[in-house]
Amino acid sequence: MPSRIRPRTLALGTALPAILLAPAAGRAEEIRLDQIDVVSPSPIVTRPATGPAAGAGATVPVGVLPVATTTFSPVTVVTREQLARDQPRTLGDALFDRPGLSSTTYAPGAASRPIIRGLDNARVRIQENGIVNGGVSDLGEDHAVPINPLVADRLEVIRGPATLRYGSGAIGGVVSAENNRVPTVIPAKGYAGQVTSGYSTVDNGRLGAAMIDAGGDGIAVHADGFGTAADSYAIPGGIQRNSANASQGGAVGLSAIGDRGFVGVSVSHYDAVYAIPGGEAERARTRLTPNQDRVLSRGEYRPLDGPLEVIRYWAGYSVYRHDEIGIGAEGIDARQAVFKNREAEARVEAQHVPVFTALGTLTGAVGVQIDRRVINTELEAFLPRTESRANAVYLFEELEIAPGTRLQAAGRIEGDRLGSTAVRFPGDYLPVEGEDPPGYALTRRFAPKSASAGVLQDLPSGFVASLTASYVERAPTGYELFSQGPHDATATFEIGDPTLRLERARTLEASIRHGEGPLRFEATGYYTRYTGFIYKRLTGNFCNDDFASCGSGDELRQIVYSQQNATFYGAEIIGQYDAVPVGTGFFGVEGQFDFVRARFDDGTNVPRIPPYRLGGGVYVRADGWFARVNLLHAFAHTQIAPFETDTPGYNDLRAEVSYTRALDPAVYGASEVTLGVQGRNLLDDDIRNSASFKKDEILLPGRSVRLFLTARF
Repeated sequence: MPSRIRPRTLALGTALPAILLAPAAGRAEEIRLDQIDVVSPSPIVTRPATGPAAGAGATVPVGVLPVATTTFSPVTVVTREQLARDQPRTLGDALFDRPGLSSTTYAPGAASRPIIRGLDNARVRIQENGIVNGGVSDLGEDHAVPINPLVADRLEVIRGPATLRYGSGAIGGVVSAENNRVPTVIPAKGYAGQVTSGYSTVDNGRLGAAMIDAGGDGIAVHADGFGTAADSYAIPGGIQRNSANASQGGAVGLSAIGDRGFVGVSVSHYDAVYAIPGGEAERARTRLTPNQDRVLSRGEYRPLDGPLEVIRYWAGYSVYRHDEIGIGAEGIDARQAVFKNREAEARVEAQHVPVFTALGTLTGAVGVQIDRRVINTELEAFLPRTESRANAVYLFEELEIAPGTRLQAAGRIEGDRLGSTAVRFPGDYLPVEGEDPPGYALTRRFAPKSASAGVLQDLPSGFVASLTASYVERAPTGYELFSQGPHDATATFEIGDPTLRLERARTLEASIRHGEGPLRFEATGYYTRYTGFIYKRLTGNFCNDDFASCGSGDELRQIVYSQQNATFYGAEIIGQYDAVPVGTGFFGVEGQFDFVRARFDDGTNVPRIPPYRLGGGVYVRADGWFARVNLLHAFAHTQIAPFETDTPGYNDLRAEVSYTRALDPAVYGASEVTLGVQGRNLLDDDIRNSASFKKDEILLPGRSVRLFLTARF
């Protein structure tokens, strides 16, 4: 039976209509895009061509490009194959070197949250299978994201108009971990799975993960599990003390799949322990113990007739807690702070049938979203109990006015409510002798409104151009409004501003891409004007464990959430050229460049911005072999904010070789096995991340060699 690509494989990565078009779940007899290496810096792989036009023996080149040519905005995808080779333990590790992306690297290998175009925390939504991840990683860079990439089918980074589907907390973009924990397909032969393991020399790192899907007669089941452990990692000339980590977890899921749709549910668990390197946290032997239980359900139904083509829903509920443990002021190693988070989210979408108008074919969908979140803290935690609620309605429409020309429009309206205890601090954020800052109950309400429009045009010779414009409003978060105390793990004393206004962003983005033939590339440029940009501002004051010590303390840096106008602009370029045929594949060259520039209206720089980066290399993929050598150069970052320091540039040389062989399952039990070795930072360079709070205190891992083995069945 010939293979075919299902439209649903584009669903989570593209703008309308692809973002909303998905056929009913069914048997996994076809090739899925999440099984093809479409974005990694690794070179191309050829797959059988699909669809009615595919002739015998035709191939489709697939390579580094981060998006399909049908999208209005860039969508970076990291596939299962790339995850099995790189074996990242955090989302930040998986995305750190991608164009336009970076990470916080607060605790490498443990707490490293993605950064998109210089934006992080409240502006980057992290989700799993369409539902917010439910941790507290947005509250502090030391907090881990309770998602392990080792059990993901793919990671997607969505930017531009498509983010309106998820809320104003995605103003900078969405990082989505997609997996089959709620099964949506039944494997063609009744079962399918993968086992991967690896070892890294830089930290004595050990890891293993397994996934299995099975089913029949309309019932699909899924199970997965993972475990990782690493010692404190090596840096040039020594060891980065207090950087060990370990994690484990897994999930089970069950779905009923029919001709008109499916419905399913999964339960998952995550727990870890990791240490915080550098500074006071290292001296206090600070470590965190995140754990989370999560329930997720999703489904879809396709009516036989009527105005609606598909109705879909996503719903999830999570319970999260972590303790921050270390040596306190009394010299006793004990629990210093506790963070708890309960979060529920649900989204329902109704996609209408295509409407044929005089201008062209109109497709689209309307959706509603509900979020509830309660954060509780204990001991030396900087945030009092905070409750937040959000209700939203959104609309996507796309008009194909001629073959190769598509127009898009989207809109979203939210209602947000946040309640907690606010504190009125002095204007200079220094204590007044004999007076304590007064606290009072406060509820803030916001009504963010967002809209976007775009045009996508096919050009001659396989080129595609797009232009999008968007206006997005974001409500302040609870921690931006109500923070008021010490944060032991980050060595900061954080102060919110309960009077913060809506943050507004106006963005214009243009791109041109070419995804066919031996040359594949994408170039994107963007310009964003922020009104009331909210950020963490270092005041230069130091505190101890209470506000009365601010100005005279010496342990914690005082940070104040502030707001002023800012401008961001930047570009991302990535390309690949298959230069010489080799066996069944090619020898080729690749390159990338990205930068972001961010300044406030007063001429100062926005803090913690990633550096300009330029990289390239060569690759060979043929006859089951894959080899690659690549150098990524980060330029020195000198455009710094007050109280920041310059960050020197670095060179990250990487090399990899692997071999994949098909096997007879009847003999070996597996259908395919991949064995490889990968080297990172082979020059053993001092690597500091300018976007990290820890850049002056820690180095990223030094020279490392990783062995990996993956078997599929």
